[in-house]
Amino acid sequence: MYIFFAINLLYLIMVHLGSEKSPKVSSIGPWGGNGGTNWDDGSHDGMRVITLRYGSCIDWIEVIYDNKNNPFPAPMHGGHGGVNTAQIVLRFPDEILTTVTGYYAVLPGSTTTPVIRSLMFMTNMGTYGPYGVEEGTPFSASIEGGKIVGFFGKSGWYLDAIGFYVEIAKKI
Repeated sequence: MYIFFAINLLYLIMVHLGSEKSPKVSSIGPWGGNGGTNWDDGSHDGMRVITLRYGSCIDWIEVIYDNKNNPFPAPMHGGHGGVNTAQIVLRFPDEILTTVTGYYAVLPGSTTTPVIRSLMFMTNMGTYGPYGVEEGTPFSASIEGGKIVGFFGKSGWYLDAIGFYVEIAKKI
């Protein structure tokens, strides 16, 4: 009986110690409009490359995530327009995405519902952007003591809405 008790106690201690370091992933957002169709890249270990096409708004976004030290390319989300392309190559695993800010608004003459007009990405090593036009309603997704590990949202001709999966270390 004492052996059974000792094994159970050891198991509970191991579960408790292991849970202190296990990450907790939550979703925040989305921000933007109701147009387009839903998409969801899910959560990952981190991000390697963020590519976007933009002009007067964000036309599309595409991300290469990391899963267990392997690149995982997600599909492109949005249309095929835009006049400028930005490719952000993060220094994975040392560089992590901590904040995304932007604006959303109706695109005059093109949309009747809001789209993402601008995005700016901040990491623990620097700032990228802003890309697009900073007009409309501002938004900010920031995670202190953690990182952004995935995107979700809505898209059609443009990037209509964007939300984020964030990971923080769980503390018990």
